[in-house]
Amino acid sequence: MYGARIARAAELARSAGLDGLVVTPGPDLRYLTGSRADSFERLTALVIAADTAKASVVLPRLELASLKESAVGDLGLTVLDWVDGVDPYAIVAAQLPTGAKVAVTDAMPALHLIPLADTLGALPILATGVLRELRMVKDDAEIEALRRAGAAIDRVHARMAEFLIVGRTEAEVGEAISEAILEEGHTEAAFVIVGSGPHGADPHHEVSDRVIESGDIVVIDIGGPVEPGYNSDSTRTYSMGQPSAEVSAQFAVLEAAQQAAVDSVRPGVSAESVDVAAREVLAAQGLAEVFVHRTGHGIGLSVHEEPYIVEGNTIELVEGMAFSIEPGIYFRGSWGARIEDIVVVTADGCESFNNRPHGLTVLG
Repeated sequence: MYGARIARAAELARSAGLDGLVVTPGPDLRYLTGSRADSFERLTALVIAADTAKASVVLPRLELASLKESAVGDLGLTVLDWVDGVDPYAIVAAQLPTGAKVAVTDAMPALHLIPLADTLGALPILATGVLRELRMVKDDAEIEALRRAGAAIDRVHARMAEFLIVGRTEAEVGEAISEAILEEGHTEAAFVIVGSGPHGADPHHEVSDRVIESGDIVVIDIGGPVEPGYNSDSTRTYSMGQPSAEVSAQFAVLEAAQQAAVDSVRPGVSAESVDVAAREVLAAQGLAEVFVHRTGHGIGLSVHEEPYIVEGNTIELVEGMAFSIEPGIYFRGSWGARIEDIVVVTADGCESFNNRPHGLTVLG
């Protein structure tokens, strides 16, 4: 699998007129080799020569043990280790043609990008356009991992009555949810948003010392990775007691908008058309101005990756693309709500990895 990915990366690089790719630790390196190495002040990089698909790994000798946790040995890649006092950027350059046009992963720190550019004699471009072609379309193993992740986060939402209780602070609820995320099969809690009352109107609120009160509308957006590193991300909205008629009516519009976006997904439509599907439902009920973000983002080894479901993104959806569908409505100073599922494009529509009820769940 990893060998095929490296070969495909080289092919895409050639098609883009590139001579090589340099990939430092991060999601792209993990995708291509399975390596979970971290980026330090000493350079570690996968170097792929586009013309031959020959790949080498340049890394500090003291990091050689980290290769045991990757597919580098099985792939038979050339390992070029170096010690302090040796110029690793010269080693990278030696694996590429003179005057090579090189692309680098967007996770490369400036600490390495600048000396690499000096050695190559030219500033590399970003490899995002090449690597996204690989990572956007998930294979069967990746889809199964995302399916497991979705089921795991659904199990956490199913337990929300245990955690989300009037009188607790957002931080206390968040701590309990984080523990449940691990208990239900994730390797970590990547993010936990508990937005109660007016905090629910801030899409990127995390947690605070605010005490959850009766009558609050609470946005719970949670997720994290499951082995081998594929992420969940699901949002549901809860009401601490019976909501008002106005809140119920506005939430019903949001639920219809989210469903309209899901129903619009199929191969051949544009990413932006899914955004439009949600936005039109909200606009028809006068709620366009309170939907303040894109409808979705791709997901995989990164929580946020291509394709982005947003106005202006004309890329056509193809079978195997996985992304969130998460419209929200936000009334600043009052309350907010969001519904989020992860879906994968199928031959004739999409499959949702999240299957908890979408409605405004009443607790307490």
